[in-house]
Amino acid sequence: MALLPEVKADYGKLKNFVNGEWVESSTSKYLDIENPTTAKPIGQVPMTTTDETNAAIEAAREAWQSWRETPPITRARLMFRLKEIMEGHFENIARIMVQEQGKTIDEARGETRRTIENVEVAAGIPSLMMGYNLEDGAASGIDEEAVVTPLGVFGAICPFNFPAMIPFWFWPYAVASGNTFILKSSKQVPLTQAYIFKLVEEAGFPPGVVNLLNGSHEVADAMMEHPSMKGISFVGSTPIAKYVYKKSAENGKRVQAQGGAKNSLIVMPDAVLPRTVSNMLASFYGCAGQRCLAGANLIAVGDVAEPVLNKFVEGAKKIKVGYGLDESVNMGPVVSGAAKKNILGYIEKGIEEGAKLVLDGRGIKVPGYEAGHFIGPTVFKDVTPDMTIAKDEIFGPVVAFMAMDTLDDAIEFVNSSPFGNAASIYTQSGRSAKDLRYNVHAGNIGINVGVVAAMAFFPFGGFKDSFFGDLHGQGRDAVTFYTDRKVVITRWF
Repeated sequence: MALLPEVKADYGKLKNFVNGEWVESSTSKYLDIENPTTAKPIGQVPMTTTDETNAAIEAAREAWQSWRETPPITRARLMFRLKEIMEGHFENIARIMVQEQGKTIDEARGETRRTIENVEVAAGIPSLMMGYNLEDGAASGIDEEAVVTPLGVFGAICPFNFPAMIPFWFWPYAVASGNTFILKSSKQVPLTQAYIFKLVEEAGFPPGVVNLLNGSHEVADAMMEHPSMKGISFVGSTPIAKYVYKKSAENGKRVQAQGGAKNSLIVMPDAVLPRTVSNMLASFYGCAGQRCLAGANLIAVGDVAEPVLNKFVEGAKKIKVGYGLDESVNMGPVVSGAAKKNILGYIEKGIEEGAKLVLDGRGIKVPGYEAGHFIGPTVFKDVTPDMTIAKDEIFGPVVAFMAMDTLDDAIEFVNSSPFGNAASIYTQSGRSAKDLRYNVHAGNIGINVGVVAAMAFFPFGGFKDSFFGDLHGQGRDAVTFYTDRKVVITRWF
């Protein structure tokens, strides 16, 4: 595949990748894929039918036995091959992502790097999948061992905000472990995975081992209902995560369902303000606030409140908003007109409830892209814990600033939220840092870090309504989720 000198203006109608072949869907329903910067269509995505989904699952089931019998080192070598190919297409992956999702090119490159890192970690499957044993474990002459084994067909239902990375939290670990896989990409951003799957095809995975379906909830429901599916991985909003968790479990499947977030960043009086503010700006406004690790509430403790707010607003005003393919741009659009309308509604709600809008991102216009779904950096002050903008997941570039008297007050507020995705503290005090990490009810904790994104060899955490299940995506958690242990007890007469 030749590298693109630039992204395409029109990608046409996408196909599914099933049983090693690119297959046109039989559906008559296609949706436009929109570039959020221009608000113009750049392709069409098929709404794959239930029958087509079931056929893909059956193809994966039929491919499973021979793939399971493939030695782990052979499976690992295919991962190394895929990594090598993806490195050669690194810039293309990033540029397509900008075009369909709205990220800046730096953000897209960062995501592409994290995507490839998951392939690298999955390539360590000969070590990650080892079992354990004990001589004379039950009694003299009776040995006991646990043999790690794959289970069959798994699937993932993925969101719009990380078109490349989030699918790779899942399928490389499942496939490296000896399972086969069905990936349903987001209907809003299917181009990135369509491109990547051409690289998967080039890497040489056997037919039926890794399959890509485009579509809507019809595909997802079919995956959750099919008896051959052993488990479902999901990332999205909390209401849908609850639905996926319940429906999949009712059908006897393993489930890991990542939900929403409302992350608080806490600034202590001893924080190093210049570095703290620059780090927080990246957390709140990176990816236009459309990530589950984005900062949402900025909490200043004690007399640091006014200096923090002033420096933060000053920095936010300097953020350049525009088309992400422009290397000088710091923030792109939100993903769609519907997302923009929802975020603007929350801004109106904040004003209605009495918060003071000190930086208004509404009405921003980017020359040449006036139709784009842009919202500029927005900051509210005088926010109280009972306000809607302090509690709801907005998923956009809107900051709720609150001043609190003590760290205990801040932790109590964080723990009162139904979400438990992430929380961060900025401090030079080990005592304060320990208090937060020990007492806060969240799965990802930052100490002077505003985007607590785990490396591929650690799990992506989440507590409360931010996660439903037992084992998370990435690393050893993922391998454990996609496998089980046979306990073998042996005695020879």
